[in-house]
Amino acid sequence: MRSAEVRRVALRAASVGAAASLALTLDNARRIRRPDPTAIANPEPLNVLLPVRDEMDEITGCLTALRAAADRWPGRIRLLVLDDESTDGTGRLLDELARTDERIEVLHGTPTPSGWLGKSWACEQLSRNADHDGVLVFVDADVRLAPDALVASVALLRTSGLDLISPYPRQHATGPAERLVQPLVQWSWMSTLPLGLAERSARPSMSAANGQLLVVDAAAYHRAGGHAAVRADVLEDIALLRAVKRSGGRGVAADGSAVADCHMYHGWREVRAGYRKSLWSAFGSLPGTVAVVALLNLLYVVPPIAALRGSRAGVLGYLLGVTSRAVSARSTGGRGWPDALVHPMSILAFTALTVDSVLARRTGQLSWKGRAISETTR
Repeated sequence: MRSAEVRRVALRAASVGAAASLALTLDNARRIRRPDPTAIANPEPLNVLLPVRDEMDEITGCLTALRAAADRWPGRIRLLVLDDESTDGTGRLLDELARTDERIEVLHGTPTPSGWLGKSWACEQLSRNADHDGVLVFVDADVRLAPDALVASVALLRTSGLDLISPYPRQHATGPAERLVQPLVQWSWMSTLPLGLAERSARPSMSAANGQLLVVDAAAYHRAGGHAAVRADVLEDIALLRAVKRSGGRGVAADGSAVADCHMYHGWREVRAGYRKSLWSAFGSLPGTVAVVALLNLLYVVPPIAALRGSRAGVLGYLLGVTSRAVSARSTGGRGWPDALVHPMSILAFTALTVDSVLARRTGQLSWKGRAISETTR
């Protein structure tokens, strides 16, 4: 086959794939569940579990927001915070904050056992000290909950009949690197995972979740094995939802932009470090990673290159990708314009971060918050 014909076939395939992805994004935008700020929750026991490690700059703001949300909870509530061997004074600050509110219970974590990753071990320790009935809410220190977040999220969990929901917080992105990469987090599952089917399906592979904010029925959590079941998983949030599904439960990602905010990474250095630790494991295996990255480049990088050479099919493919990105942003509280216009550049940045992560994994250079990520992780 001549090279010109190969290019035409590739462009057709890219356009068809991008169109299918856009159609799914539009369908998900219509179906996605959202916590209702006006909802009323039943007064069942609620345990909010917050693991922290070296979070001096975040913990006061996080707990201030948590306390405001806790004020609206109609039943028993506990705010359990675990200091995961912080070295920056986080533990002392937590002890001071706990003295101002009897609902705050500070735990001081023990060293991470062999075979565990730090966050999963911190969450496991928290869950062991939590009530075994009602609802567990796992939240990260860089998340800021709205005053109605806990009531709205638990009400959604109960009215949906699900065992786990993951209300994705609104992701704040300020600098160029953040605005280029961060929107891909929500877009990745909005454009590839049929949410309506995912929440009904028992298949663990049909899962998307974000550990920044996880709301889970306590009985379902323990039935799934808790964080002990995902002790070695870098992406422990998705792994936990898969464990819930394997134990007979159901769960799904939701749009939490109205009830929570998160500024995950600040600048390129943090973006690179954050994705370096996990992207190598995002697609199951090295062949899977290569296949996904190649497909993304075919669908969203090849068409704009062809468009620059005057191809109408390339223009169409480019616009399909931009539209999918814009719809995803609008549906999840992100910035749609003009950021969506550089979607091909975002895919290239993602490709570079994935290659960096794979190489770091193969050379034993993975670490996070001062801890090495061992070869036993998955």
